[in-house]
Amino acid sequence: PPYSPNLNPIERLWKVMNERVRNNRFFSSAKEFRGAIAEFFDNTLAKIAPFLRGRINDNFQTI
Repeated sequence: PPYSPNLNPIERLWKVMNERVRNNRFFSSAKEFRGAIAEFFDNTLAKIAPFLRGRINDNFQTI
């Protein structure tokens, strides 16, 4: 399909980043927000990577 964000792995990664960094959190400055995102990609992502396979990769049922 021409527009299917649920099938796009980068959209799935963005959703995980949103859950870990942005949800229910206030950032008082853009610098603080950028720092939180950098922290996610520099440190947190490596720690949670083994658990992301099911959330980021396509899990289509084979017949």
